[in-house]
Amino acid sequence: MITNPFGRAGELLTATLEFRRRFSTWRGERPFWAGLFTFTAGLPILYWPYAKLDLGGIPLALSTTSGAGSLVIGTLLLTLGITLCYRPHLRVFAGIATLLLAVVSFPVANFGGLFLGVASGLIGGSLACAWLPPTAEEPPTPPSDGGTTAVPAAEGRSGDC
Repeated sequence: MITNPFGRAGELLTATLEFRRRFSTWRGERPFWAGLFTFTAGLPILYWPYAKLDLGGIPLALSTTSGAGSLVIGTLLLTLGITLCYRPHLRVFAGIATLLLAVVSFPVANFGGLFLGVASGLIGGSLACAWLPPTAEEPPTPPSDGGTTAVPAAEGRSGDC
């Protein structure tokens, strides 16, 4: 007799739904999007100074003296992005540090990773500073049995139109 007609697919679906539920709960308890934008800000800042591009046979390199500054700023932004996800109580410090590093990366690191790092860093830092931890859910209060305070439709008017 067949007891599981869907085989392994049913178990996989159940495990996937459980993972999504747990991830959604985890994500709601921390400034996840701020951490993601901050982490994403560090990637182009790190990439462009060390990239060797070939544009139609013409070598294009953005490696300048900003390589060391880009390495420091990009690594700090990556670290702050991870910090926001795993230490949400440091959100204000990490948000302000992200905003400052994003602004400093504009002149130091090839226009902040060709504007991608600056834009993502400013969004991530702003989200980190604005995020508030979820409050403990209070039980709903029962409605009072007092009279309604709504004004009847005919009594609230003055004058004829």
